[in-house]
Amino acid sequence: MRDDLDIAATVLRLDGIIVTACATTIIDRLSLQISAGAPTAIIGPNGSGKTTLLRVLMGLVAYTAGEVQIESAARAIVFQKPVMLRRTAAENVFFALQAAGRASDTATVADLLDQVGLADLADRPARRLSGGEQQRLGIARALARQPHLLLLDEATASLDPAQTKIIEDLIGAIARSGVKIVFATHDLGQARRLAGDVVFLVKGRVAEHARTETFFTQPVSEAARRFIAGELVL
Repeated sequence: MRDDLDIAATVLRLDGIIVTACATTIIDRLSLQISAGAPTAIIGPNGSGKTTLLRVLMGLVAYTAGEVQIESAARAIVFQKPVMLRRTAAENVFFALQAAGRASDTATVADLLDQVGLADLADRPARRLSGGEQQRLGIARALARQPHLLLLDEATASLDPAQTKIIEDLIGAIARSGVKIVFATHDLGQARRLAGDVVFLVKGRVAEHARTETFFTQPVSEAARRFIAGELVL
């Protein structure tokens, strides 16, 4: 961990986390502290444990050792391809509000759809929305939980540049509202644009954690230097 990281307002802390599956270690004695503020990017080569880490933070994956401390239980996750209910966009949000135990009135549904730019598509079947629109609907459903911590797994991986820009602007707006966002991405440009700090994973461990500009301009580890340069990191 870098000295330039202010961890005074810690949102989450992981100490010695181990996750295994079929005798394979996916997360290996991982320790990490993440603070409130700007989004945190999780990057690393394929198979480094990015998605598994997000699932651990959401409580969807059991760990065999270690400890996880999260400041608030109010969290939500959006996967790379959210599953859409066979209902309209509005009904998807209505269902999410009900599941969160919140008032599911028309005004609240409309407000959430408006936040993600889908107000005009409220009555469209969710499965007929474009990929970018479905991703925004997934975010609206996550916001229905009023999370303090929002986890995003490759939110723009299969989107075109225009839809990516819309999602990135939305992520920025949510972060400015006070929600802590932790997102996994393979797009280094996106990490530079959105993140206040970067967690670089290699083989299920934190190889480096630094402020974004420091990470990209002064990487400490050889693995980080190679990864930034576009070289293969195993």
